[in-house]
Amino acid sequence: MDEGDETHGTAGRERPPVVIDRPDVAAVDDLADLWVALASGQRAHDSHVLPEANREIVRDSLARHVVTGGIRIARCEETLVGFVTFDLERGAYEQDATRGVVRNVYVDPAYRNRGVGSDLMDAAEASLRERGATVVSLEAMAANDRARRFYRDRGYVPHRVQFEKSLDCDGSARAAGDPGRAAESDTHSKED
Repeated sequence: MDEGDETHGTAGRERPPVVIDRPDVAAVDDLADLWVALASGQRAHDSHVLPEANREIVRDSLARHVVTGGIRIARCEETLVGFVTFDLERGAYEQDATRGVVRNVYVDPAYRNRGVGSDLMDAAEASLRERGATVVSLEAMAANDRARRFYRDRGYVPHRVQFEKSLDCDGSARAAGDPGRAAESDTHSKED
C-alpha cells in the first residue's frame, strides 16, 4: 500500500507542528481507522484489498508493528494524522543486501503537502538503517501516479515489476507468444 505526500511549504500560515513518534498499543484502533482510509483510497487505483473486511487482521498486524517498533506515527497536537509501517525482509534465500520493506504509508488528506509523508519516510528509513538494512523497498499501485512521483522524488527507482492479468474473460494463464507454456514467475524457484 502507498499514500505519500509531496513536500510543498505553506509559507505565511502558522500551523501546529506535526510530531513523528513511536505509538503505544492504545493507538492501535485509531491506526486501524487510518489503515481502512488508506485501503479505501487505494481502491480507486485498482487495489483488490477490501478495507473493512480486513480491519481485524490489520489491527493485529499493527499491534505487532507497535510491539516490534516497526511503525512510526504522525500526530498534530492530539490527532493521529499519519503512519508508516516497516520491517526487515525475512526470506528463505541468501541475498547480497539486507532489505528493509516499507509496508504502508498514509497521511490524512488534510495534512498532505506539508512534508508529513517525507518525515514519516525519513523515520522509517533511519530505523531500518539502524536495524542493518542496506536497501529499502516498497510497493505502489501502478495507477497511483502521485504516490509513484513521491517515491521517485525520494530516490526510489523501479527494481521489480509485478504484472497482473484478469482471468474473467478468457480463463487463460498462458505465456504471451507461447500458447503451450504457462507463464513463469521469478518469485519462485525454477528448479525442475
